[in-house]
Amino acid sequence: MFGTIGGPEILLLLVLALIVFGPRKLPEIGKSMGRMLAEFRKASNDFKRTIEDEVEAEKIQPPALAEPAVEPPPPPTQPDPEPPIVRQPDSPAVSREEVAPSIEPK
Repeated sequence: MFGTIGGPEILLLLVLALIVFGPRKLPEIGKSMGRMLAEFRKASNDFKRTIEDEVEAEKIQPPALAEPAVEPPPPPTQPDPEPPIVRQPDSPAVSREEVAPSIEPK
């Protein structure tokens, strides 16, 4: 996308860093960036070495003679059906007046 960084681009970045950070801070920033890059390289090399060791260990291991037969798990059981709803015989009809008698105006 941006292509490679050439000489003029690096020079421009150094001039900008000099303007922003000043001549006293620039060496300190350079040292800390160098340490950070060295630690990153070391960590990436350790990770790469670990992966390669694991691949080599996998190649060296003899294949398993015979895998034991594994029985398939039993099919899931369906839950018990809910008991049927038993309806009570219909209660006698109650009229509206018995529940809430109307209030007659005086």
